[in-house]
Amino acid sequence: MYKRILAFAMMFPFVVGNAFADDFVWKNDARTKFLNNETVIMEINIRSFNSKDYNEDGFIQENMGEVRGTFLNAIGRLDELKALGVNTLHVLPITPTGKLKSLGTAGSLYAASDFDSINPDLYDKNSDLSLEEQAKKFISEAHKRGIRVIVDVPACASYDLYLERPDLFVTTKAGEPVIPADWTDVRLLATGTEDKIDVNVYSLYKDFVKYMMSLGVDGIRADVAHSKTAKFWKELIAYSREKDPEFVWLAESSESWHDAISPQAVFTPYNKLLDAGFDGYYGSFFNLKDWKTPKELYKQIEFTLNETKKFKEDKSVIGSFTTHDEVSPILLKGPQLSEMIIWLNATLPVNSYFVDGFQTGDDYMYRKGNRLADETNTDDDTYFTHRGKIDIFNLSRKPEGKYDELRGEFLLGNDVKVSVLSTLNEGSFTPLKNNNKKKVFSYMFANNIKKVITIGNLDFENYAKVTVKVPKFNPNKQNLLPIKISKMPDAKRGKLNLVLQPGEIVVVIIHELL
Repeated sequence: MYKRILAFAMMFPFVVGNAFADDFVWKNDARTKFLNNETVIMEINIRSFNSKDYNEDGFIQENMGEVRGTFLNAIGRLDELKALGVNTLHVLPITPTGKLKSLGTAGSLYAASDFDSINPDLYDKNSDLSLEEQAKKFISEAHKRGIRVIVDVPACASYDLYLERPDLFVTTKAGEPVIPADWTDVRLLATGTEDKIDVNVYSLYKDFVKYMMSLGVDGIRADVAHSKTAKFWKELIAYSREKDPEFVWLAESSESWHDAISPQAVFTPYNKLLDAGFDGYYGSFFNLKDWKTPKELYKQIEFTLNETKKFKEDKSVIGSFTTHDEVSPILLKGPQLSEMIIWLNATLPVNSYFVDGFQTGDDYMYRKGNRLADETNTDDDTYFTHRGKIDIFNLSRKPEGKYDELRGEFLLGNDVKVSVLSTLNEGSFTPLKNNNKKKVFSYMFANNIKKVITIGNLDFENYAKVTVKVPKFNPNKQNLLPIKISKMPDAKRGKLNLVLQPGEIVVVIIHELL
């Protein structure tokens, strides 16, 4: 059945760019969509998003005719993402990067050398448009396709900016700028206290938000949000909301994070960030790779559902099963884990979240990674990379894997999410009992009409024979619709009998007969 759905969807894969009216006017709705769990977010790095790496060494050598990713050539991939069901972009930082004490030949995207201009690496020199005009055009073209744009704001700044503006930074008793965690390419910005905000840094961030809004950006993802005070964020978020009530704020923060990035840094828990006005945060779904039993998944779902209801205003989370800080699921467990991530996103009341390249199973391995570079734009002469993670340090290749069949799963999962979202948002969550509770998870979201049932095998090496108990299920009076499945279950009154392949995830819908 799902293959027929997929075939239909693939018949119309692209929206023609020039079909849009010239008088198109975008109205931001990012916050509403996010709070209703309607966003399918793709995290992208403009610097590599549509680059051309002809010799396939993983990196871009412009002196050899290769092409870096720019705002303008990024437009060429927007139809592709729209056709896959993506409706929101999380754009990794577009601020200029530092060149001193750097990591990588282009500098880390998170080592911002200023907050009031755009990274010149993203400029297309073949265009008569200015860099700012090119950025606006990219955002406008995304909007024409119904794709919202959220931009990342770095938490720290580069050594270059410290030399220029030491007043913005925390220093040790010896007067040296603080290196947070093991991020040797950045220095810790001051934030002040809950009683008194650091005015200089706050002004820096306020100008950044104002600048992004002038470009047409729909929201902000705050890098390491817990490294600044709640008061800092509350004032900044209020400032943006006065200009645009739909401006969405996503905090990189999680209930499983408890430590400051430095002894000199503040630590603001995720719930205080939500109180301050953030719309959402990172549920700890990234721990999936370490979960040994289904109980850990159930606990995370139940915690998330309860936590987002505690606040005066609506809150939500992203399905942060995989991010740019996580190793590619292909390296961890193969394509089965990628499929599991797709369908968990599709069957949970979260905002679906993926990293560019996930849709084809990129392993984010770069052939010349961590080797001496032929040329560099920084004081680092090696192609520094994090093994198995999308590159943020160099001018690198377009993210793209070899598992093209994942595209179909990705598209179908996103389509199914739309059709079942009301059940996920409004229905009740029930972990379903099964006879293989050590390895097989089974849960249901249900209302009076529809039951969405998800069953998965956490054992990626062995088959699992399982009987799942489904309360009040009668195959003679209810329709069983297979959505994602390799073999139809044996449906009996009150139960489903299945044999799951290693790492397989199954999704079925039970409809009440009208």
